[in-house]
Amino acid sequence: MSSVLETFMGTVDMEIRALEKVKESIGPPYELAVRKILDSKGKVITTGIGKSGHIARKIAATLSSTGTPAVFLHPAEALHGDLGLAQKEDVVLAISKSGESEELNETVFALKKQGLYIMALTAREKSTLADLCDLLLYTPIEREACPLDLAPTSSTTVALVLGDALAMTLMKLRNFQSEDFARNHPAGSLGRRLLYRVEDVMIASPKCPILRPEHSRFVDVLSALSTYGLGIVLFSQDGEHLAGILTDGDIRRLVEKYGRDVFEVEIPAVMNKNFLYTTVGERAIDVLQFMEKREKPLNVLPVLNQDKRFMGLVRLHELVRIG
Repeated sequence: MSSVLETFMGTVDMEIRALEKVKESIGPPYELAVRKILDSKGKVITTGIGKSGHIARKIAATLSSTGTPAVFLHPAEALHGDLGLAQKEDVVLAISKSGESEELNETVFALKKQGLYIMALTAREKSTLADLCDLLLYTPIEREACPLDLAPTSSTTVALVLGDALAMTLMKLRNFQSEDFARNHPAGSLGRRLLYRVEDVMIASPKCPILRPEHSRFVDVLSALSTYGLGIVLFSQDGEHLAGILTDGDIRRLVEKYGRDVFEVEIPAVMNKNFLYTTVGERAIDVLQFMEKREKPLNVLPVLNQDKRFMGLVRLHELVRIG
């Protein structure tokens, strides 16, 4: 193995060992931290300076997206007015390997004076931060993975993993489900898959070709099919309840069957009265899978409400487009 790969793998090994050692130290204080946050009526304020600050910011983001409201507070900004975001019901998670970061400790001191509960994630049991906090989450880091034992590496990895563990534990205890996650990520693919309903993507009934079957000729069906370009023509006596449909596939089959005589067929006799449909409230992803997984995939599907009234059409390519 080359010296480059030896260094590379050595760094990974050192961080793994750091995690293994910290894993052995996890005990009652960590459970208390979870319970304290779970019982809190406020939010979690994460704070840290330098690389620990970056980790604290990420932990706040993970907590917020998984059901635990959280915000990152930069110590420097906190001491110049941002302490105003803190409320007495909030819980603080301060992160520092040494526990001796001056700006962080000043911020923690100020938050403690406001009556907030302070939890500290630090590798130094005897430090200013450890003395200030109400709950110490000890992370026994022997050395950084940095060859000089200077650059935060093992310590930030440990803090990040413990932050993830905290968020995932809270997520499970809150019974936070995929639908809840999607609501916090509406712009992502998961949000679209879980939040979109057929009524969100359907073409509303006023924009759909609806004909009265007994008053329609085959040429009228062709005209509606061409004018609307939706690949389907719908038939209704009252404009609300569907009596049948004809898709472009149905029309091709009729032409093959009747030839030139197709223009003489009576629409009530040839329209599809036993058509498939979906209903409002159905998840778009479920409808997409229903349309795709048939032996002959459906390109368009009527949407009815619970009273069987026609509401609109949902098309396969629109469902695919939104992901």
